[in-house]
Amino acid sequence: MSTHLREKEEEIVELLARLREESAKGTPILVEGKKDVETLRSLEVEGPIISIKTGGRSFVEAILDIERTNAKKVILLLDFDRRGQQATMHLKQNLERAKITPNAEFWRSLKGLLGKEIQCIESLVPYLESLRAKIR
Repeated sequence: MSTHLREKEEEIVELLARLREESAKGTPILVEGKKDVETLRSLEVEGPIISIKTGGRSFVEAILDIERTNAKKVILLLDFDRRGQQATMHLKQNLERAKITPNAEFWRSLKGLLGKEIQCIESLVPYLESLRAKIR
C-alpha cells in the first residue's frame, strides 16, 4: 500500500511541477475563487492565475477579461465536483468560440489521480500533507 501511495504522491508532484513550468511561460490558469489562487501560490505557481468567480463575475465577463490579456491558451483548473465539471466544460466551449485554446489536461489528470478523495483545488495542500504523513 505504501508503494501505491508513494507513486501517487510522485505523480501529483510531477504534475504540479509541469503546471508550474507552463504557468512560468505566462499561460494563465483559470480557477474558481480566491482560496484556489492562494493554494496554487502556496504550491509555488508564480504565473498568472485568474479567479473566475471573484467579485460575482459571470463566465462571459471572465472570458472577456481573458481575451483582454491576449492569451492564446489558458489552463482550466476548476474544482472536481459536479459544478466544477460543468463549469469546466462550459468554459472550454466558450473559450474555443473566442479562439482561445483551453487546456483541461492538468484538471483531468488531477481528477483522475485524486478520484473522489478531494473535490476542490483548495483541498490539494492538506491532501498532499495527509498523503505524505501516510507514506512515512
